[in-house]
Amino acid sequence: MKIKECCTVISQECIAKDIYSMWISTKAIAREAKPGQFVSVYTKDASRLLPRPISLCEIDREKDALRIVYRIAGDGTREFSRLRAGDPIDILGPLGNGFPLEEAKGKRVMLMGGGIGIPPMLETAKAIQGEKIIVSGYRDELFLTEELNAAGQLYLATEDGSAGTKGNVLDAVKVNRLEADLIFACGPTPMLRAIKAYALEKGIPCWVSMEEKMACGIGACLACVCKSTEVDGHSQVHNKRICKDGPVFLSTEVEL
Repeated sequence: MKIKECCTVISQECIAKDIYSMWISTKAIAREAKPGQFVSVYTKDASRLLPRPISLCEIDREKDALRIVYRIAGDGTREFSRLRAGDPIDILGPLGNGFPLEEAKGKRVMLMGGGIGIPPMLETAKAIQGEKIIVSGYRDELFLTEELNAAGQLYLATEDGSAGTKGNVLDAVKVNRLEADLIFACGPTPMLRAIKAYALEKGIPCWVSMEEKMACGIGACLACVCKSTEVDGHSQVHNKRICKDGPVFLSTEVEL
């Protein structure tokens, strides 16, 4: 059930260069939200009609609060970065389909996040009932490592080798000889493409959360379609709507 709410900013801080963490007080969205889903966040500028889709980093149902971690990527997210405690913020959510936690129960799960695809892996890791191996890939500056380390066994990869394994998340997997029963992943398409190939090679079930520019956020406009291996029941072509059918897909369902 998606809800549009005028919410309130609880707190906000910059946690890395151009990366911001915001806690938001909601009336109902937090109670309905699941790991891997996202919200659409609206700007106050009337010239920017479309909301910005941002993944859920943490969900606190007891306090009716959500945490989003986002990167400044344009004027809309720059506006969000200036918000302070007590400021109002309009959001629509929860949106999309999250990770299949029932598939992970009692298994060894590898959670792989890259860049701004790292935040949704935190709440996902916290919700999994099983062994959790978290592999996070950064360009250079780290963020969320303390929280991720508390949620599972954390391995790092950095492009410049300043922390963890030099290279990407798959380099960290190979160097540390990590093994898993299934994979949950979120990050840029080249990373997901490589993880899909690795999972197929190893025979490991893999779910990917796809990052894509969106417009309506509810599946009506078809602005965020991706190619699928099967015909979509809505469009009758080989398409999937990332905002509605995803953002999480079984990796074999989509072309990357």
